[in-house]
Amino acid sequence: MSQPTWTPKNLLAAAVGVALLGGGAVIGGWMLAALFGGVLGGHALEAPAEAVDSDAAMREAIFREMQEGLHGPAAPTYAERYISAVAHPAAAQVGAQVLEDGGGAIDALIAAQMVLTLVEPQSSGVGGGGFLLYWDASEQRLTTYDGRETAPQAADGSLFLRSDGAQKGYFEALAGGRSVGAPGLLRMLEAAHAAHGSKPFDALLHPAIRMAEEGFPVSPRLNGMLAGIPTLKKTPAARDFFYDAAGEPWPVGHILKNPDFARTLRTIQTEGVDAFYEGEIAKAIVEAVRTSPVNPGVLTQADLAGYEAKVRPNLCAPYRRFTVCGMPPPSSGGLTVLQILGLLEDRVLDADPPLHPRSVQLFAEAMKLAHADRDRYIGDPDFADVPVAGMLDRDYLTERAALMDLTDAPKETAPFGRPPGAPAGPDPAPTATEEPPSTTHLTIVDEAGDVAVMTSSIEFAFGSGLWVGGFLLNNQLTDFAWPSTPDPETGLHPNRMEGGKRPRSSMSPTLVFAPDGEPRLAIGSPGGSRIIGYTAQAVLGVLDWDLTVQEAIDLPHYLNRNGPLELEEGTAAADLAEAMRQRGYEVQLREMTSGLHGVELIADQLIGGADPRREGRAIGERQLDPRLFGGFEAVVPDYVAPE
Repeated sequence: MSQPTWTPKNLLAAAVGVALLGGGAVIGGWMLAALFGGVLGGHALEAPAEAVDSDAAMREAIFREMQEGLHGPAAPTYAERYISAVAHPAAAQVGAQVLEDGGGAIDALIAAQMVLTLVEPQSSGVGGGGFLLYWDASEQRLTTYDGRETAPQAADGSLFLRSDGAQKGYFEALAGGRSVGAPGLLRMLEAAHAAHGSKPFDALLHPAIRMAEEGFPVSPRLNGMLAGIPTLKKTPAARDFFYDAAGEPWPVGHILKNPDFARTLRTIQTEGVDAFYEGEIAKAIVEAVRTSPVNPGVLTQADLAGYEAKVRPNLCAPYRRFTVCGMPPPSSGGLTVLQILGLLEDRVLDADPPLHPRSVQLFAEAMKLAHADRDRYIGDPDFADVPVAGMLDRDYLTERAALMDLTDAPKETAPFGRPPGAPAGPDPAPTATEEPPSTTHLTIVDEAGDVAVMTSSIEFAFGSGLWVGGFLLNNQLTDFAWPSTPDPETGLHPNRMEGGKRPRSSMSPTLVFAPDGEPRLAIGSPGGSRIIGYTAQAVLGVLDWDLTVQEAIDLPHYLNRNGPLELEEGTAAADLAEAMRQRGYEVQLREMTSGLHGVELIADQLIGGADPRREGRAIGERQLDPRLFGGFEAVVPDYVAPE
């Protein structure tokens, strides 16, 4: 792998900030520099009860990911040439095969994501969006891609109001066409492929086309999610595809064919991605949204045709001897993860093990302070003034860290701070967003040392429930602030709904660089607003506690999103409940089905990790199964893959 070098000149440039170089600038209050744009090495909250349906039992059933049939804790995956760490074994195998055949990381990412659209439809797909960090080893350049959905131009704060003017609940609002934003995933992948791809784009769609035409076995997780999600039955096309004539979900092992998705991909092969945004596929999307039997929407042909994926300025900051890079706004993920790390910078974390009450308290206090700022300041930077540099300012974070309550006193929610550059004027009324955990994550490293780390989503499990062209459409507009109408006596929230705007996200694809500038860790997770805590905890596990990436992923979760302290139910973290109550916390035990997938890069060795809480795998050259359908044998009992 090509390794950048640090020089005094580079470090000085990092300290004072360097001009943008080809989209490679780094934003941060501690280090404003074009570290990865050519300078390096000399090369050019959960929503409140009143905002959603009140049936708590239904909420828990829907938000809980299905565990039946999943593999147990896994050993790390070791490789020398490449690793494909993806949320479904079949997709991971396809990504690995592309790498084996000489493709690069972006090629493998595209092929794997198309398979995920097919076999993991509850989590992501071409009807949704995503965020991508891409490290080009030969050019020593990091590029940050924004493929987040955009609101239709006709959307405003009244979109989710009932006829009587009352705010719709979350589950009432998400189903059908009204919650659908213009999908951005394909445009983002098209742009990234144009810059970094080596295999023809159309060839990367072949594995998903064959699986769609020949059929794939329904996994335990897909079957379980279909049994627990009522929204799909509200839309006839989705109901007819995912359920039998009696309305029962297809059983585990049932061979499910999707010829419509195969046709969609073949159209893209022959006509390009433009066909999705301007051709017959686009017309079908708009018709499905506007004629939805539930909550007909306002998306137009112009909204789709006008969608643009964006290259955002890189967002990086130092943590101890490392440099950590994440996704900038409109995602809150990268900025909030970096704030958590910055608040812990002056603490000695490895004095105690990860599951010691002192470790849990330190992390919880940092996380709640960061979430307070997140909820106040972050929105789409094209519409809102987000004080990114101020939120990462070293003096500001030192001031905020002094508010960490490490006593045993009863804990309060944290107030947001006043970072340098914070917008003046009245503060908006408190709002929240509902971010369910149905998202996916892919981390891929190729033989040249290029790294692709992407989180993608259709938001809720199975998105809006609208089925068109063999894929599901997102419900990302419910990621705007709740309530969607602003309080006239306060300021306007940066995440309020506006036409053409991208809703705030928590997706946190993350790249960590070693002191010499070489990538050290690539990781991310699904999980709604818990993504931030999952990712930050795993980063700390590798960097502070010297765990392998798999050991860090396996750690029991503990989170604080500026409310109760959440401990992962059924794990050693839950055993700390009484100790944390004695430290003043309100404690809740929760199932936390993260989906962390990561790769460590150490000298000439790659170490991959996949979250045992879901179906994913990390596959290197040693684990590659050359059979296209071989990956399904890992999750579907009694399935025998064709040769």
